[in-house]
Amino acid sequence: QVQLVESGGGLVQPGGSLRLSCVASGTFFSTYAMAWYRQASGMQRELVAEISGSGTTNYADSVKGRFTISRDNAKKTAFLQMNSLKPEDTAVYYCNRGRGYGLGSPGTAWGQGTQVTVSS
Repeated sequence: QVQLVESGGGLVQPGGSLRLSCVASGTFFSTYAMAWYRQASGMQRELVAEISGSGTTNYADSVKGRFTISRDNAKKTAFLQMNSLKPEDTAVYYCNRGRGYGLGSPGTAWGQGTQVTVSS
């Protein structure tokens, strides 16, 4: 069973930046899509960004142009660079490993989550 460990969350002022990291255990990291989801208090978990094994990306409309997802297969790590943060970005952010190589198929492996709070 793969384990995912997120880090990089914190408190930031509006307009600021954070970079989240997700380190995966196990093998064949490069053959799986990776994704970031978020869940705000009282809301459903939603997709933020995903990246396929080949590097194709997909973003939620609300973060396009502000967030960038990337991956380092040698380090088995996925990243989420978040710029121009807004208060509505406040949520717990979760890493997910996809069921396979392509986009749009979330898997059952989740990290523990990292809190991002955007507030002045």
